Amino acid sequence: MSFVTSVDRPAAQPPPPTGEPLAAGPDGAGPHGPGPDALGPGGIGPGEVGPDGVGSGGVGPGGWPAGYPAGYPVAEPDRLSRFVARLYDRTPRWVVPLAAVGCVAAGIGYTLLSDPTRSAPDALPTCLLKLTTGLDCPGCGGTRALWYVLHADLPAAARHHFLFVLALPFLAYFFVAWAGKQAFGWRLPELRVGPKLVGVFLGAWLAFSVARNLPWPPFTALYV
Repeated sequence: MSFVTSVDRPAAQPPPPTGEPLAAGPDGAGPHGPGPDALGPGGIGPGEVGPDGVGSGGVGPGGWPAGYPAGYPVAEPDRLSRFVARLYDRTPRWVVPLAAVGCVAAGIGYTLLSDPTRSAPDALPTCLLKLTTGLDCPGCGGTRALWYVLHADLPAAARHHFLFVLALPFLAYFFVAWAGKQAFGWRLPELRVGPKLVGVFLGAWLAFSVARNLPWPPFTALYV
């Protein structure tokens, strides 16, 4: 039985008489809630949790699958992890940059005091690869190059390790930008280094490491 309004549109259906079943939707849900087809195992509706702690989607408490027992225990951090976490939370933000500055200062101090330009080729500490094979490793000459940079002799520094001298300004800027942000909240312009640029630099470093060990001129000039 249908009702038509004055504009020929169906009016709202009146409630059925007592005892007449309610119409169900396509998913089995009636107007007063989900129908029998929409309920999960045990008559659990969507978003509900049964007495065993398992929801209608087969997911237990805390997001664990239904196969896990209710209240699955979460692993507690050990004493060392808790100590490190507390130490990290209580440490001022300038401590880590200060420690990094101390490491850089120690390296510079060692370079200035040891004067690697006057030491014997086999003086300790020495490069293990060069000591055993006589070949320059990818880092050979870096300490001497740093010594010459600290004495403002860039040609001599480049002669001992050209790529180190080339990368030094960028490394210094990265360090200052990072330390300034950590300690003082500085917002220096970021230098974005993508994977392609890193790959080009590593390829150039590999080519330089091979070329400096070739026994023909002019590559012999790169041997240190």
